[in-house]
Amino acid sequence: MCHQSAVKPSKALEGVHGVHLVSHSPFILEEQKLHGDFHPSTCENLSIGTSNRLTVQRVWEQRPACLRPIRCCVNGDRTPAERMANVLTSLPFIALGIQAPRRNLNCKLYANSLIGVGIASSMYHASRGNLRKYLRWADYTMIATATVCLSRALRNENPKLLMAASAALLPIQPLMVSALHTGMMEVSFAKRAVQDPDLRMAHNVHKVSSLLGGALFIADDMFPETPYLHAGWHLAAAIGVSTCNKLLA
Repeated sequence: MCHQSAVKPSKALEGVHGVHLVSHSPFILEEQKLHGDFHPSTCENLSIGTSNRLTVQRVWEQRPACLRPIRCCVNGDRTPAERMANVLTSLPFIALGIQAPRRNLNCKLYANSLIGVGIASSMYHASRGNLRKYLRWADYTMIATATVCLSRALRNENPKLLMAASAALLPIQPLMVSALHTGMMEVSFAKRAVQDPDLRMAHNVHKVSSLLGGALFIADDMFPETPYLHAGWHLAAAIGVSTCNKLLA
């Protein structure tokens, strides 16, 4: 079949009143496809871009817990007596900060951070309502700050990159920063206790208080309905901090 016969309209209905024949060619449709606003490549690019965004979002949502911001707990202090106990057991950290050695700048920063720990903890436990979650974050962050300051006071030669990374992670992962620098402090304390017999008793008390504090911290998280566990953790932590002050004397 030639091209002319394909586009030539049929004459069978010519002359019938009311019928108007219009030529139709498949090439017209093809021309519209080529010159229209629809571009298959654009659709494919949009689809690929959307798929990439969804993949990145899924990866971000599945990131490990160490890269997630802290989820502050707003439970606890269910009774006035428990609230009062938690506030009172926060005050020893202020006293320890006042009594801490201040022989150089790093020691002064650590002493002041201990005072900040006591203030932040007491404010959190005395607070109510929606403000609690922000003060809980401040409480954790202040504890992490104190561990960083203690690590710097004990070892001024800590790598600068480590200290910079710790400072950057303080607002979002205070518990991870606390664990890292507490571990560094424990190693330093153990080495000093081996070299200095006068520190062995303090180190033994520190080990017991640290183990007890860790057990109470875990129990407080596993059994939030049990009262006074958090206050017990405050006291155990305060005893451990008091032994650390002997390292700076």
